[in-house]
Amino acid sequence: MLIRLCDVVFAALGLVFGAPVLLLLTLIGFFDTGSPIFRQERVGRKKKPFILVKFRTMRKDTASVSSHLASADAITPFGRFLRRTKLDELPQLWNVLKGEMSLVGPRPCLFNQEELIAERDARGVFNARPGITGLAQVQGIDMSTPVLLAETDAHMMKSLNLTAYFRYILQTVTGKGQGDRVRS
Repeated sequence: MLIRLCDVVFAALGLVFGAPVLLLLTLIGFFDTGSPIFRQERVGRKKKPFILVKFRTMRKDTASVSSHLASADAITPFGRFLRRTKLDELPQLWNVLKGEMSLVGPRPCLFNQEELIAERDARGVFNARPGITGLAQVQGIDMSTPVLLAETDAHMMKSLNLTAYFRYILQTVTGKGQGDRVRS
C-alpha cells in the first residue's frame, strides 16, 4: 500500500514537473517519426491487457515484436537518444498514475511472448503490477532470456520493500542497466 502511494505521488509529480520536457520530446519526436507517442497492448496485472504508452523510438512500420527481435536499423537517431537516456519511458508515468503499472515491477511483456508468459505465470509474477524498472532492468536482463527474466522478476517481487523500491529507481536514474537489447 505504501509503494502504491509512492507510485501515485511520484508519477503525479513527474508528470506535472516534467511537462515541459515531455512537451519538448513530443515536439522533437513529431519531427523524427511524425507520431511521437507509441501505444501498445501489453500483459498487465492478473494477465489483463492494458495499453502501454511511451515515446516512439522506432520507425512507425516496425513489426510489433519484443525489442530483442526488432532490428537495430528500425531505431531512429532520436530514438537512440531516448533509449540511451531512458527518456522514452517517461509517458509510462501516466500508466502508473492510472494504476496499470508501478514504478518498480516486472517489465510488461507482449501477449505473443508465450514462453515468458508461461514462466511468469508459473512463478506468480502476474500478481504484481508491471513496472517501469526493476531488478532485471538494473542487472541488464531482458526478454531474450525468458526463464532467467521470470526467475529474477519472482525474486524481486518476493523481496520488494520500500528500500529496494527506491534502490531500483535510483539505479535506473543513475544509468545502471542497459535497457532492452535490440538485434544488430
